[in-house]
Amino acid sequence: MRYTVAVRALCEFTAKLGDLDLRFTPSPTAQEGIAGHAIVTARRGDGYQAEVSLSGDFGPLHVRGRADGYDPAQNLLEEIKTYRGQLASMPDNHRHLHWAQLHVYGHLLCAARGLERVNLALVYYEIGSGLETALRETRSAQELQTMFEDACGRFVAWAEQELRHREARDAALSNLRFPHADFRPGQRQLAETVFKANAGARCLLAQAPTGIGKTIGSLFPVLKAAPAQRIDKIFFLAAKTPGRQLALDATRALRSHAPELPLRVLELAARDKACEHPDKACHGESCPLAQGFYDRLPAARAAALGVPVLDRAALREVGLAHAVCPYYLGSEMARWTDVAIGDYNYYFDASAMLYALAQANGWRASVLVDEAHNMVSRARSMYSCELDRVSLRAARAAAPPTVKKALSKIARVWGEIDAAAPLPYQVLAAPGEKLLNALTNATGTINDLVAEQPGPLDPALLRFHFDALQFTRLADSFGAHSLCDLTRQGKDSLLCIRNVVPAPFLKPRFEDAHSVTLFSATLSPWHYFADLLGLPGNTGWVDVESPFTAGQLAVRVAGRISTRYQHRTASLAPIAALMAEQYIQAPGNYLAFFSSFDYLEQVATLFEQQHPEVPIWRQERRMSELERADFLARFQPEGRGIGFAVLGGSFGEGIDLPGARLIGAFVATLGLPQLNPVNEQLRTRMQAMFGAGYDYTYLYPGLQKVVQAAGRVIRTEQDQGVVYLIDDRFDQSAVRALLPRWWQVERLSA
Repeated sequence: MRYTVAVRALCEFTAKLGDLDLRFTPSPTAQEGIAGHAIVTARRGDGYQAEVSLSGDFGPLHVRGRADGYDPAQNLLEEIKTYRGQLASMPDNHRHLHWAQLHVYGHLLCAARGLERVNLALVYYEIGSGLETALRETRSAQELQTMFEDACGRFVAWAEQELRHREARDAALSNLRFPHADFRPGQRQLAETVFKANAGARCLLAQAPTGIGKTIGSLFPVLKAAPAQRIDKIFFLAAKTPGRQLALDATRALRSHAPELPLRVLELAARDKACEHPDKACHGESCPLAQGFYDRLPAARAAALGVPVLDRAALREVGLAHAVCPYYLGSEMARWTDVAIGDYNYYFDASAMLYALAQANGWRASVLVDEAHNMVSRARSMYSCELDRVSLRAARAAAPPTVKKALSKIARVWGEIDAAAPLPYQVLAAPGEKLLNALTNATGTINDLVAEQPGPLDPALLRFHFDALQFTRLADSFGAHSLCDLTRQGKDSLLCIRNVVPAPFLKPRFEDAHSVTLFSATLSPWHYFADLLGLPGNTGWVDVESPFTAGQLAVRVAGRISTRYQHRTASLAPIAALMAEQYIQAPGNYLAFFSSFDYLEQVATLFEQQHPEVPIWRQERRMSELERADFLARFQPEGRGIGFAVLGGSFGEGIDLPGARLIGAFVATLGLPQLNPVNEQLRTRMQAMFGAGYDYTYLYPGLQKVVQAAGRVIRTEQDQGVVYLIDDRFDQSAVRALLPRWWQVERLSA
């Protein structure tokens, strides 16, 4: 077997040293870096060769990459790096890494073209001024070969270890058995379909009922497909912590049945949750876990490989034992894991780490997306951004004179936009060139400030700077998939680039993966998700048969009650009476879902007044993790009472209350998103693009929440329960068509 490694990856492994340093520096954006490279290479003479592909071997290592440029006339090989500000402020360990890369490219060039020596130049291009600084040296082919062999020699033992691991992993996965005595009903169908999607390198939408074991039912077949399909990495992505925990539990179940399974599993936690010193900055002069990080990383990395499941706790233990930051140790171990478990943003965000690593290393990745009905809203937020005039004012107050002038220009242009948009909410044709020019000028001025006077920026100024950068970047790709709007907030206003259709941004992510499986209990209709997410045309679709029967769940429609906003007051007493009647008939644990906290409070207050003997507890706004845990802890098998919750909130999905812990639910709403100017703009855009404005904006997202909430009641094949759908619109055929096929819906008599 041969181990392929990119030049950059090889050098990052062998040549990085010193501190971890994440202080804000005015680094060019990726687009600016590409543009800078193009400017430099365009300045070169005839015969100059840009983007020279090179490769070479050392034992089992196959090293490959693309050198930035070569001038045969001067026998000069160049490595181009873009920067802002003063070159002298660049850390020494950065320069060391750059030279290491150039030396490897130099050897590969000499070997490929039979050169006895070569001139080398590190070309640093300053984005602001357009000036080049070249650091030059001449090396013999023999010197470069020695450097190359030294770098490879320090990596080859690790590479051989990785090859042995991959061989053992694939052999074990080929013989892997399902970790339970048998598949649950429906689970086998899901597993077979996921396996076929990976075998055919296709994407898949899989709608599968709650309670069938979707996590292990999707993860197991991908693992089985991995050896034959040469899948390098599996990314299991979930919207919320419970989903990620289920994935970790699934991998532990696999290991419990196959203790010798050489499968490396990594949990990626958010930086704010993994940080050991939140009061310190991420650099060696502030944080002890950043000081000498790269010097201690090799030992920490080796130790981490000895832990099969690197969850958050295990990463912390290894990191602290070696005095390195656990969060950034996790980022490093993403390169060496088989299964990475994390949030959606690790693959689908604009700056997604896993996607970037997969592209840089040429990984064949299979992606599993849990509770994928959340993807539309989450993806929209990933590709949206806001600028707040209050934040601009705070930034101006903190800025030095040169920056204040640039920020004042933004304020003047913003004032012109305000004057031209007098309505409380108004859609703008586009972000506007004057505003974008002012924002670009301000961010450039702030970059220059940092370059000239290194040091921390005022938090308010830094916050606005990042917001402005994000706004201008999204403005570069502004189109029919997004809208730009202004919302008045008293005397101030909010400017927003609001993504409507994430498809243009997500499409490459689906295309570049070996396979992506999106699964949830509510992925209907399939075309809604295909259209909005940008799924490939050959994406498969499966609606997994439910293991549950209609006899397990009584679904009753209270069609005599309307929960429309104008009927809310009239609905309070009938809803309270309905709930009381059911509770008296069958005492136990129930959940009651409402469209808003206000509606919840009105019904709960009335119910408490009329039925003080029934225990109730309520979801509160902005509950902590502990408070949410206390809310769920009330649902005991021997307990009784009603928990009041908001539809689409923390308790409407992703919670498991089997058996007598929950015997029924009341859903007093269709779950339709709020009627407001923003949603009406979405409706208009959806109508224009897909001919289904109301359905795409209101009906489908609303009914997904309803089915998710109702899905809390039946979790096992032994469960029995009842669900009340409270609204006359549940009698409509278009609404009924979106409910699970296995439900047998009955209408309550008036």
